Formats: sequence, structure tokens, C-alpha cells
Amino acid sequence: MTDELVRELERVRAENRQLERALVSHATVDRAIGVLTVLGRISPDDGFTVLREISQHTNIRLSAVAEHLLAHARGAALPDVLLGELHAALARHADPRARP
Repeated sequence: MTDELVRELERVRAENRQLERALVSHATVDRAIGVLTVLGRISPDDGFTVLREISQHTNIRLSAVAEHLLAHARGAALPDVLLGELHAALARHADPRARP
């Protein structure tokens, strides 16, 4: 192989690894949105907004917040900073008609 082909092969492999990581991250975020829709009785769009707000208010990557929420759904404790933001964000986006 020529040097040019070797460089191109490495570039394509690196791009492939990046795309694989993006797919995993996207799936994690989608599942976390599902958790939020059930937990907060909100729409998927609002679920994404809640996830984004928690991420922005805590300065934690969105994918990391999603991972914490999925672990919490499986019974793990949610870090206090995320728990507080979760309650605040869900309260902001809750449908007033859904409240008892």
C-alpha cells in the first residue's frame, strides 16, 4: 500500500470509531428521554428539553446525564446535583392537567 492509502485507511477507521461512539451515545440519550417521559409524564420533546436543561445547569455532558438517569431507572442513586435539577426541570415542564 502506498502512504496515501494507509493514511486514508486510518482516517476512515477513525471516522468509523467516531460514528460508532455517536450511535451508542444517541441510543443512550433516546432511552433516557423515554425514562423522563414516563417519570414526568411529559412528551419526548419535553424529555429532551429536560435532559438538555439538566446538562446545562449542572455543566455535565448530556450523554453523562443520560447515563446517570438510566442507572437511576435501574435502581442506582442519582447524584444530588442531578436529582435537584431533575425535580426542578420536571416541575417546569409538567402538564398542569396531569397533576392530582
